[in-house]
Amino acid sequence: MWILGDRTVNRMGFGSMRITANPDRELAISVLRWAVELGVNHIDTAAFYVSPGGTLQVGTGPVRYATELIRVALAPYADDLVVATKVGPGYDPSTGFYEATTPAQLRSQVEENLRRLGRDYLDVVNLRIVKRPGRDSIAERFGALARLRDAGLIRHLRLSNVRPDHLDEAQAIAPVVCVQNSYALDRHRTDDKFLRICGERGVAFVPFFAIAGARREAGAITDHSEAVHAVALAHGATPHQIRLAWTLHRGPHVLAIPGTGNSNHLMQNIAAGAMKLSADELASLG
Repeated sequence: MWILGDRTVNRMGFGSMRITANPDRELAISVLRWAVELGVNHIDTAAFYVSPGGTLQVGTGPVRYATELIRVALAPYADDLVVATKVGPGYDPSTGFYEATTPAQLRSQVEENLRRLGRDYLDVVNLRIVKRPGRDSIAERFGALARLRDAGLIRHLRLSNVRPDHLDEAQAIAPVVCVQNSYALDRHRTDDKFLRICGERGVAFVPFFAIAGARREAGAITDHSEAVHAVALAHGATPHQIRLAWTLHRGPHVLAIPGTGNSNHLMQNIAAGAMKLSADELASLG
């Protein structure tokens, strides 16, 4: 478990991006409910997690929002359930995806999340940025969210797709409970040091694409190393479970948010949270 702000969460959470692509709406809802029944109390989402016609493209069919699926599946929300969402990227049904850069746009996105989730306040909000070369300050954007937190619309703040200097800048404005970056066994290992910095500061580190790796939105990686296969065989597990177990072994402050619309994969992901890897196994994985 980890204390996220003032909320205690289990380290194996659930990412909701992939449920929008499930053509069976009721199955998507049942997977969300089952995740909570299996002990998940940290769900990651965003108002821009949408699937028009299941294709993530504009104009191909009715838009399915992950936030609305979560509301239908889980409202009224349990007291111990933490739903974390994001602002920065946005989705307009008429024009597609865009990036919010002004305080007014960010407030509009917060209000959209409140509406679609059916909440009076948001448990946790990520400021998700597009990293740019050189000095790309987040002070204005993070400050806008801090003011919304002070107004009671947000309980806790976190950052996504950022560097250590962004964390320094944000922490000078308001508390940061989490950093969420793309990070996996074989991807963005340059963030190893950043992960350690977060641990030293008591900030959770939440990797996304821990299973997908370089495939990103395309889904789970299929090209595993010999070491991953060997450890999986020793544990009677799948390579994807080993990737998740390795993720959680990176530190007690590391949380996992694998996403799936498949009930069998959900059970495998939850089971991976209890796996113990030896020091030799971890060394072989890298």
